[in-house]
Amino acid sequence: MEFIKYEVDGAVGLITIDRPKALNALNSAVLAELDEVITAVDCAAVRCLVITGAGDKSFVAGADIGEMSSLTKVEGEAFGKKGNDIFRKIETLPIPVIAAVNGFALGGGCELSMSCDIRICSDNAVFGQPEVGLGITPGFGGTQRLARLVSPGMAKQLIFTARNIKAEEALRIGLVNAIYLQAELLPEAKKMAAAIAKNAPIAVRNCKKAINDGLQVDMDKAIVVEEKLFGDCFESYDQKEGMAAFLEKRKVEAFLNK
Repeated sequence: MEFIKYEVDGAVGLITIDRPKALNALNSAVLAELDEVITAVDCAAVRCLVITGAGDKSFVAGADIGEMSSLTKVEGEAFGKKGNDIFRKIETLPIPVIAAVNGFALGGGCELSMSCDIRICSDNAVFGQPEVGLGITPGFGGTQRLARLVSPGMAKQLIFTARNIKAEEALRIGLVNAIYLQAELLPEAKKMAAAIAKNAPIAVRNCKKAINDGLQVDMDKAIVVEEKLFGDCFESYDQKEGMAAFLEKRKVEAFLNK
C-alpha cells in the first residue's frame, strides 16, 4: 500500500497513516487503503489495535481540502459517507482500538481519533474541528462523537468557534486519557495495547460491546445488554482458566480466545 502501513507484533496490530508530506491528510486514496486494512484485521489473532500517523508533526491534519474544494452537494455527501462508514467500522471492531495522536489531529484527524476506544497523545498534539471556517460542517462523525465524549455544550463551543486546543486542554475536557512526550507516545500505546491483549479476549470484546451498546439505550435496557454479555463469557475455556487460576493462587497459563 502507498499510504497505510500495517504490522503485527504478537497480539498487537499497528496501523500507521503514512503521508507525511501532506501531514497525513485523508484523501480518497488514503481512506480506501485504511478501509482495506481495517477490513483485513484478523480479530481472532490481533487482540488490540493501535492507530497513529507517520512522523512527529501530525496524526492526521484533516481531510484533503484540495480534493473537497470542488465537490458538488451529492459528491460531498458521498465523501462524508465514505469517511463515516470507515470510521464506524473502526468504532465497531470487536477488539479495542487505541489512537496514538502524535501532533495535529484536526478535522478528519480528530474524527478518526474519536472513532477509537482510547485516545492518548503527545505533548505537542493539537485537536480541533475547523470546518466552519471553511464553510462546511464536520463530515466524518465530528458533530456526533465530540458531543458524546466531552458534553454537547463543549462540543458546540469547539465546533462553532473552530478553535484548536492543545494537549493539556484536551486532557482537561476528557478528549484524551493521557499525555506523553513525543518519543514516549508510541511505546506507551504499545505497552497499553499489550496489557489489554494479555487479558481474556472474549471478556475484553464483550466489555467493549457492552459499553458501546449500552450507551445507546436507557439504563434498564443497558443492564440487560450487560447481563447477556456477562453470561456469554461463561463455559468458555478462558473463564474456566481465569477463575481456576485465581482459586488455585497461580498465574493464568494462557487465555486462548475460546
